[in-house]
Amino acid sequence: MTDQNTATPAVDPNAPVVTPQVVYLKDCSFESPHGPFVGGLEGQPAVNLNISTRATALAQDLHEVVVQVHLEAKAGDKVVWLLELQQAGAFLVKNLVATDVAQVLTIMAPNYLLSYARSTVSELVTKGGFPPFLLPLVTFEALHARAAQQAAAQQPSANSVN
Repeated sequence: MTDQNTATPAVDPNAPVVTPQVVYLKDCSFESPHGPFVGGLEGQPAVNLNISTRATALAQDLHEVVVQVHLEAKAGDKVVWLLELQQAGAFLVKNLVATDVAQVLTIMAPNYLLSYARSTVSELVTKGGFPPFLLPLVTFEALHARAAQQAAAQQPSANSVN
């Protein structure tokens, strides 16, 4: 038998790193003023959905990302149920340029957290006595692009003359 080198290769300390550290519920609220016994409910209630994200630096290379979900189900003028959720995670992000860090915090991390939020929303609505509600797919890439366009529009033009 020959002696084989089984040593693991050295890890490059400058390699890009994006690693979730923890996923948690930061805030959660479910209200159903009448329970599942809402009178005059014909078919499915209309559901208004609002999703937003925010990122905060916790320490060097450690960022908290929060996906905020606000859902309101109404039948006519009656609130059937109301759900507010802040699904959060802490992400280690290092050895990336600023534009890549921004993409991680506004696209990759929210996409990662959305599956947790989707599960929590479905479970809470079901425990409230209603059929499960599944959050739709969200294009965080489009939200990131729109935010970048808005930021660029607010910057004074480098070619403008005073």
